[in-house]
Amino acid sequence: MDEKKNIRQFLLPSLLVVGIIGAGVLTGFFLSKKVASPTMAPGAVQEGKEVGSTDIKTFKDTATGVIEKGGLNGEGTHKLIREGGPSQTAYLTSSIIDLDQFIGKKVQVWGETFKGQKAGWLMDVGRVKILE
Repeated sequence: MDEKKNIRQFLLPSLLVVGIIGAGVLTGFFLSKKVASPTMAPGAVQEGKEVGSTDIKTFKDTATGVIEKGGLNGEGTHKLIREGGPSQTAYLTSSIIDLDQFIGKKVQVWGETFKGQKAGWLMDVGRVKILE
C-alpha cells in the first residue's frame, strides 16, 4: 500500500509537469506559424502585396519605380529607379522593411523624405506595395 502511495505521489506531479511543458511547446509551435513577420522572407512577396507601417502621417511621401541595390556614396542602401532618367532616382533606406526582398520589382513606396548631402532625394521607407 505504501508503495502505491509513493508511486502516486511521484508519478502524478511528474505527469503534470510533462503535460504543462508539452502544452507550452505545442502552443509556441502553433503561434509561431500564425504570427506574420513585418519583413517577409525573400521571394515570398507577391504582386499587390503591401508590407510595412500604416502610419500615413509619418510616411506621407510616395514614389513608384523599380528597386535596385546600392545607395549613393553612403546615402541609402537601395535606389528607386523612376521614369525620367537618373535625376529622378530616389535613394532609399529603411529601418523597418528589408528592401532586399523587393530588388528588381516595380513597387510603390511610402516614406519620409530627408535632405541628402549627395543624393537629390533620400527617403526612409515605411511601406511598400508590389505593382508588378
